[in-house]
Amino acid sequence: MATSNVHDVIASIKSAQQKPLSFLNPDVLSKSTFSESTSATSGLTFYDLEIGAKLLFPVLTPLRNSIPRVSGKGGLQAAWRAITAINTNGLRFGISAANRGGALAVATHDYTATYKGIGVETSVDFEAQYAGQGFEDVRGLAAQTGLEALMIGEEAMILGGCSSLSLGTTPTPTLSDGPTGGALAPNLALSVICVALTHDGFINASIAGGIQGQITRTNADGSVDTFGGGAAKPSANATITTANDGNATHLIRASVVPVLGAVGYAWFWGVAGGELLGAISTIASVVIAASASGTQTAESLGASDNSANALAFDGLITQAVKPGTGSYVYTMAQGVVGTGTPLTADGSGGIVEVDLVLKSMWDNYRLSPDTMWVSSQEALNISKKIVTGAAASAQRFVFDVSQDFVGGGIMVRSYLNRFSMQGGSVVDIRVHPNMPAGTLLLTSSSLPYPLAGVGNVMQIRTRQDYYQIEWPLRSRRYEYGVYADEVLQHYFPPSMAVITNIGNG
Repeated sequence: MATSNVHDVIASIKSAQQKPLSFLNPDVLSKSTFSESTSATSGLTFYDLEIGAKLLFPVLTPLRNSIPRVSGKGGLQAAWRAITAINTNGLRFGISAANRGGALAVATHDYTATYKGIGVETSVDFEAQYAGQGFEDVRGLAAQTGLEALMIGEEAMILGGCSSLSLGTTPTPTLSDGPTGGALAPNLALSVICVALTHDGFINASIAGGIQGQITRTNADGSVDTFGGGAAKPSANATITTANDGNATHLIRASVVPVLGAVGYAWFWGVAGGELLGAISTIASVVIAASASGTQTAESLGASDNSANALAFDGLITQAVKPGTGSYVYTMAQGVVGTGTPLTADGSGGIVEVDLVLKSMWDNYRLSPDTMWVSSQEALNISKKIVTGAAASAQRFVFDVSQDFVGGGIMVRSYLNRFSMQGGSVVDIRVHPNMPAGTLLLTSSSLPYPLAGVGNVMQIRTRQDYYQIEWPLRSRRYEYGVYADEVLQHYFPPSMAVITNIGNG
């Protein structure tokens, strides 16, 4: 290559290095035809949307899934009769020569369970259908979510529906002043009101949203239903004045006598006549350490007992705690106000209160339940107490040397019932999504009685099982209803038991 050409190349390189690249030149950029949008939904930008909505909600219905469903035969209610005891007069069976024996006496009982309709409505606007084309079958999704919502609501009713057991008037609170530990002013006059809650009332309650007394619901067809929301008649107000000691660290301890059938309690406090919702507890006591944070007033609930829901059927908890059913109901002692009495470890891998219940069921009915339904709180507490009571012998750790890790954590999944013909039977422990803390339920899926005539101890008896109606158009909206007509039958309530008012610990 000629020397002059080399000099020319070097000169050209130096000249190019002194000039910016054309695609970085602001003058050139300002003249670009297309540029990346700053928004994911504007400009010539691909929208990376996966087809189909993600259904991120739980549909947990263990009771509905496991309880048999049978067809009814019409009528207003399912009715049956049972012989519940034989030899009720304590007859001795020895006889003398050539003579007949004594006459046997038996006990009988008539049972009824009234059918109830359950249902829910969904709808899809024409425009929603148009807009969803290519992304989701909105009409099909409306029908699916309606059915799933109905099953979730049905599950809660199977567990705790309350149609025939009214809680009555909540007992008047007992109050005491604590000089330290809170943020209440000295010489403060306070009025406290308590409202007992059914299962339905409790699971639909919150401090921000309040509790529900009488509910008036306008339905999709314009009709109106009025029914109880699960709140008992409010208690009379109890009053107290904190000590005038100059300390702004007072608290109030409040308690009521536990109410049969209640799984929760709503507490209102403040000036007399203006008490506000401040706490919802799963035991029959509470510690009041500050002003109530809710906005609902006790006065807004009125003076009626709205605990029973005439549109529901009785669930398992209600059927177990109703007086006269024969089920064992164990109410934990009040214990420390605001803390209550937790379940008690027996020191040998068991729970004192659970064993008392199991022993009673065996002694009185020769029954051994097979399932214990608990909340997450009680599942954790039971595990801790059993492991602590049994010391290290109940623990097992798995070591995986190849991965250099240790797996920890203990979950007690079953409980040994020491009171059965087998010398010991297993009670499965299952966490139920709708079981309130502070309550546990024992159930039996079979009866150890020969020729009992009971195929299913409990069953859903339907006059009409699940069905869907697509209603005639009355506007530019597709409307759907999903329904069933049914009742929960439990042939022998003594095969259930409830422990309630359990403290956390």
